[in-house]
Amino acid sequence: MTPRTVRDALLALAVGLIAGPALAQDAAVPPGEQPVDPYTQSNANAGATPLAGTAVLAAFHGQAGLTRIAGDLVDRSVADPRIKDFFAAADLTRLKRTLTEQFCYVLGGGCAYTGRDMTSVHKDQGIAPRDFNALVENLQWAMDKEGVPFAAQNRLLAKLAPMSRQAIENR
Repeated sequence: MTPRTVRDALLALAVGLIAGPALAQDAAVPPGEQPVDPYTQSNANAGATPLAGTAVLAAFHGQAGLTRIAGDLVDRSVADPRIKDFFAAADLTRLKRTLTEQFCYVLGGGCAYTGRDMTSVHKDQGIAPRDFNALVENLQWAMDKEGVPFAAQNRLLAKLAPMSRQAIENR
């Protein structure tokens, strides 16, 4: 994977985090959201399809690890002076929940994503590539903290990268 591919993947993830679709692992769907069957509808996941097998998910320490990564990512981003303003009005509990769902979906964990699609979530946010890059850096820090091997991190980032096109505003 080239440095640009890794950067683009990180940006895609950052955008997903900045916009605030919160991931929920519980059966209740948050008000105003509809459940998305991750195996028949990929619109909310920017066309991403889940990885096959469980080896990559295991490298993230399962759903518990994904929950810790999403939580750390949001906490880091809220404290990051470069991007904290994007999170000022966000429901951080919901954001952590929906990010966990999205990561789980992309890694083939069988989770249903209950958040909104990337285009509508990030509409009119004014997200620039530098903002997305900051979010991706925070995700990498969170994955490193969880002890996720570099190769597994790259697999997730490669799945998230295409979503950046739906989050970053064209100027």
